[in-house]
Amino acid sequence: MKPWKSILAATAIALATTTAALAARTDLVLGVPLEPPSLDPTAEAAAAVDEIVYANVFEGLTRIGSGGEVLPALAESWTVSDDGKTYTFKLHTGVKFHDGEAFDASDVVFSLDRARGETSTNAQKGLFAQIDTVEAVDPATVKVTLKQPQGSFLYNMGWGDAVIVDPKSADGNKSNPIGTGPFKFDNWAKGSSVTIVKNPDYWGEPVALDKAEFRIIPDAAAAVPAILSGDVQALPNYNVGDALAQIQSDPRFKVVIGATEGETILSTNNKKPPFDNLKVRQAIAHALDRQAIITAGSSGLGVPIGSHFSPANAAYVDLTGTYPHDIAKAKELLKEAGLENGFKATLKLPPVGYARDGGQVVAANLREIGIELEIIPVEWAQWLDSVFKQKDYDLTIVSHTEPNDIGIYARKDYYFNYDNPAFDKVIADLDVTADQAKRDELYKQAQKILADDAVNGWLFELPKVGIWDAKVEGLWENSPIQANDLTKVKWVD
Repeated sequence: MKPWKSILAATAIALATTTAALAARTDLVLGVPLEPPSLDPTAEAAAAVDEIVYANVFEGLTRIGSGGEVLPALAESWTVSDDGKTYTFKLHTGVKFHDGEAFDASDVVFSLDRARGETSTNAQKGLFAQIDTVEAVDPATVKVTLKQPQGSFLYNMGWGDAVIVDPKSADGNKSNPIGTGPFKFDNWAKGSSVTIVKNPDYWGEPVALDKAEFRIIPDAAAAVPAILSGDVQALPNYNVGDALAQIQSDPRFKVVIGATEGETILSTNNKKPPFDNLKVRQAIAHALDRQAIITAGSSGLGVPIGSHFSPANAAYVDLTGTYPHDIAKAKELLKEAGLENGFKATLKLPPVGYARDGGQVVAANLREIGIELEIIPVEWAQWLDSVFKQKDYDLTIVSHTEPNDIGIYARKDYYFNYDNPAFDKVIADLDVTADQAKRDELYKQAQKILADDAVNGWLFELPKVGIWDAKVEGLWENSPIQANDLTKVKWVD
């Protein structure tokens, strides 16, 4: 080869190499610990559903941002009547569902009426209870009239349970989700992964990623080598246990410890003897060693809580001192309840580390006061059916990751089986209060009632342990809502 040809060839190779290096990746593999039971957020209570499809595949009238703020989504703007009861939403035009069907006001009417209807299977049906009527004024305008003012209405419309679906495809969303979002569903390899791809016809700002795979990795023993080898590039919320320090010292990765809305609790069946006795619940509260549970269930990263409320919220009250760890006091309360010799009960634990690992400590704590727990490991489908739906349980451990969800304790059909008219009154007042200062005061009252009643064993706020490639940016630091929002995610050099 002549010298000049060698130079040209070398230059071409160098240019090609440089171009390849400059071209940012457009794919991402995220490791998630749980497989969703379906992919329809309007039909499932499991957080694993929203963690894949919220803001990516499905959109609502509003959406919740990374800081917990209410943002426009399918509704570009809205106005509120002077009496606070009528919301008029102006919708984006030119929006299409992923199957090509046009989006308009009729889809909003269908979705909200479906969610609040008598036959609704929506896990958060209570979000829509104050809606009186939903009317399509014209194809781009929807008017929602409430029975009474509701300070949280716009926030509620940003939940995954309130996303807008098309009547023609709604019934198939469990296995083939069709939304209006910037990503389209591509494939669900059961037991392995869910893949979404860029929606080229998206009405809004296009995303940087062409493809994202949510790979199901049930335990840290598999997740850690996957992230270290680069097979997985992000673990957006994963408890990797003792391996965290090793990963933090590796410059290839970012490790971000954030906050969630996940109140991790020892859920208690309040109508089932002997848990219907306040003294028994108080005894359990005194027996729990929060710090030991936090060490086992969250690698010491969880924040102690004393009621069902996130410490990140401005209205949070520290009630962890209501029932301090006190074995002698716990035994005294059991004696007053007529159970000096203790009793036997069951503890159903879903397949997540905070429950399985923290549950061992809880069982040891209660054994100290004579309560012998039979630990029953269950899969998520079993937990959702037997515990959440059928209320067939004594005790269980779970993180409630829905935002600002203290109102669930006022639901008469909720699995805690809790009933307190004084608490119900506070929540009813909260529903009709828009002033934030007054809302904060009501939130504080509600927390105090739940703490005093020892409704559940208050353990800790689940931390968000995020681990991802140092060249990935845009993943959320905190989880104000259960989501892995990929709309701003990209690779950078």
